Amino acid sequence: MIGSGGREHALAWKLAQSPSLEKLYATPGNPGIAQHAELVTLDIADHAAVILFCGERDIDLVVVGPEAPLVDGLAESLRTADIFVFGPDKTAAQLEGSKGFTKDLCARADIPTAGYVRASSAEDALAALDGFAIPVVIKADGLAAGKGVIIAETRGEAEAAIRDMFDGSFGEAGAEVVIEEFLTGEEASFFAITDGENVVPFGTAQDHKRVGDGDVGPNTGGMGAYSPAPVLTEELQQRVMDEIIKPTVAAMAADGTPYSGVLFAGLMLTESGPQLIEYNARFGDPECQVLMMRLEDDLAKLMMRTARGDLAQTIAPAFSAETALTVVMAAKGYPAIPEKGGRIRNLARAEREGAKIFQAGTAEVDGALVASGGRVLNVTALGANATEAQAKAYAAVDQIDFESGFCRRDIGWREVAREAGK
Repeated sequence: MIGSGGREHALAWKLAQSPSLEKLYATPGNPGIAQHAELVTLDIADHAAVILFCGERDIDLVVVGPEAPLVDGLAESLRTADIFVFGPDKTAAQLEGSKGFTKDLCARADIPTAGYVRASSAEDALAALDGFAIPVVIKADGLAAGKGVIIAETRGEAEAAIRDMFDGSFGEAGAEVVIEEFLTGEEASFFAITDGENVVPFGTAQDHKRVGDGDVGPNTGGMGAYSPAPVLTEELQQRVMDEIIKPTVAAMAADGTPYSGVLFAGLMLTESGPQLIEYNARFGDPECQVLMMRLEDDLAKLMMRTARGDLAQTIAPAFSAETALTVVMAAKGYPAIPEKGGRIRNLARAEREGAKIFQAGTAEVDGALVASGGRVLNVTALGANATEAQAKAYAAVDQIDFESGFCRRDIGWREVAREAGK
């Protein structure tokens, strides 16, 4: 397994429960992942080294957790070496690697999404603003760790975002921008797994992107999530499959770039129905954590069937009827410059509250667990509903000693309010 975050800890935890698993290796991993896998040191950018390792260890399946190695073509290199891999090839991964690529595909395949313009210079982008109402969405075209999206509430904010992107605020990701119509509605996440031809739904969730309570402040990689998302009714889920997911898979196959792996659709539920905001070419983080808490099927078997192109006879996997909710504990300063090195204590005591803690940005230094990244811990709990899962998760959060950490205190607020009849 490739990766080192909370998503990968959740995947390792679930893979380790598979009866078909004999041995799990992870690179680079983290102290939490080390509870389930043997950590190895590999340069993921050196595809030949990864292939050599797989050959020496007789690896049956490689699971690529994060998006960057997929966009870099690691899955494609592994397939070329006849190694089964869960994750899309380089061109197919452009569904996440390039916002413009995805918008153009939506236009060709008549997939519902916001109106847009692509621009490769600040001058062109500023001129294109005249065709959009305010608020307007400005997106860095490339990978920006979930942070390259600005919802501009004024023309001045939109112009500033455009200039920032072309001035390098998001590195190469901002070399091109996508300007999008602002959609009104509630956001939700829908997941499916596909072998390039066959598609199987894989659950729903809702994420919380803004850093502060009440959904204020800058966008982050995600401050918490819960699953399922009841706002995505069975009828809406079927529409998402029929109008968005299946046409995307068919269009990719028709273009000669079949998509294999998990397809994560970020949706806006508008008055006219679900519209695609963006695609991710991997499990969400922290959505993966709540999906893995609820998954009742053999993850390793599902991933292998996907990699082998053998999903034709696979039914939708079974999930617990309970709600899973995860709270992200981040290092102070996140999402700008996080404070690293803060000591973390009492995780075992917190888990006695009925939660599972997935480690994300952690490291072990002189026998102590410390923060090594922005998002540090994912405190995750199951409950009969969102209200109960939220209470259990925060009870566990309150047991953790992490002085340089912080979290939102309102994860799941929409669903908790609905359950309370508000």
